[in-house]
Amino acid sequence: MSNKIKASRGYRIFTVCNTILMIIICCAMLYPFLYLVAQSFSSTDAILAGKVSLVPVGFSLDTYKYIMRDGQFLPDYLNTIIYSLIGTVCALFFSALLAYPLSKSFLRGNKIIGPLIIFTMYFAGGMIPSYILMISLGLKDTVAAFILPGVLSTYYIILMRSFFVTIPSELEEAGEIDGLNRFGVFWHIALPLSKPIMATMALFYLVQYWNNWFDAFLYLDTQSKWPVAYYLRNLISTSTSAEDAAEAISVAANIKSCAMVLTALPVICVYPFIQKYFVQGMMLGGVKG
Repeated sequence: MSNKIKASRGYRIFTVCNTILMIIICCAMLYPFLYLVAQSFSSTDAILAGKVSLVPVGFSLDTYKYIMRDGQFLPDYLNTIIYSLIGTVCALFFSALLAYPLSKSFLRGNKIIGPLIIFTMYFAGGMIPSYILMISLGLKDTVAAFILPGVLSTYYIILMRSFFVTIPSELEEAGEIDGLNRFGVFWHIALPLSKPIMATMALFYLVQYWNNWFDAFLYLDTQSKWPVAYYLRNLISTSTSAEDAAEAISVAANIKSCAMVLTALPVICVYPFIQKYFVQGMMLGGVKG
């Protein structure tokens, strides 16, 4: 007797419609990025004439050469890589360190601490108090001022807490029997089991730090400390405002496309390596079965 269950006609229709809908959504999301890539490799005349769609017209690397010739671009790119790696590692560690105790019902004050943390997601101090705090702590124009504001995210902490709740208590009790203390259980049992949610949060935090230019705008005065997102923001702003500069005019048409491609490319390259953890982490963080 076959174990296969024949799908009903309604289910097959739903599957076909769902597949078509997903294809349309994927095309709608993919088209703008492909257009940006094509535009970044096209000539200025072709862009201004509106001839560029999904294929570069008048292939040109002038914009990339223009950016690479600037001695500030590569150092800022290196800064972004360093900031993103340090920030992501710190954010994962401290977020997990906070989310794990919150997943334990026996924690004293848990019913008070939890709502207080959620409160910060809806009511924040605001930009001016945050700026004054950084000045008071002496963190102005330091790398810490760029990294620390994003170390803890209430939403990500809630997701991690939901995952830690699903870890069987029997495993933790076995660790305690073997002589582990609370931190040992967290480090040797909880964290190794949380690879899916940690990989998911790593992607979120990495994108957050990689695209962050506003904190650099507020706190970083020294140009050598800028991240690449802030550099590209200034580059786009300069190219669109300096209409009297011939070189700026020649690259203004596609410099935004080039900037977006350069900014998005590293994250796109990283995503395939953690894709298998991404879906699993999102499901395990919100579903308990």
